Amino acid sequence: MNVLFIEDDMIETMKMQRAISKFQSKHRIIEAKNGEEALDILKGGNLPDIILLDLNMPRMSGIEFLSILKADEKLKYLPTIILTTSENRVDLLKCFEIGIAGYIIKPLKYEDYEAKLKRVFEYWEISELIKA
Repeated sequence: MNVLFIEDDMIETMKMQRAISKFQSKHRIIEAKNGEEALDILKGGNLPDIILLDLNMPRMSGIEFLSILKADEKLKYLPTIILTTSENRVDLLKCFEIGIAGYIIKPLKYEDYEAKLKRVFEYWEISELIKA
C-alpha cells in the first residue's frame, strides 16, 4: 500500500517508520512535512492509497489541507485518516464534516501507537480503494 504521511515532527515520522517496519505487509511511505508539500506530491500524479494527516502543522493546517483535498474532483476520493494529538471536539467535528475516513488520537505510549497504527493498516489493506 502507498501511504502519504503528512507530518512536520521528525520524531513522529521516525515513530511511523519504526512501527511499519515491524508489520508483515510492506508499505511505501511518502513523507510530506506540510500541506503545501503534500499538495505538490499529489499534483505530481502519483496518488497514494491512503493519507495519514496531522492537524497541527506550520504554513497550512491539516484542516486547511483537508478542505483543499476534498474540494478537488480527482483527489477527494483519497481516504484521509487524521493522526493527531488533538482531542479538540471542534477539530474532530470539522474533520468529519469535511469528509475524513477516520480520526486517530496518537497515544503517548509507543506500544499503543504501534498497535493503533497496525489496526489502521490492516483495515485499509482489505478495504476496496478508489483512485479517481
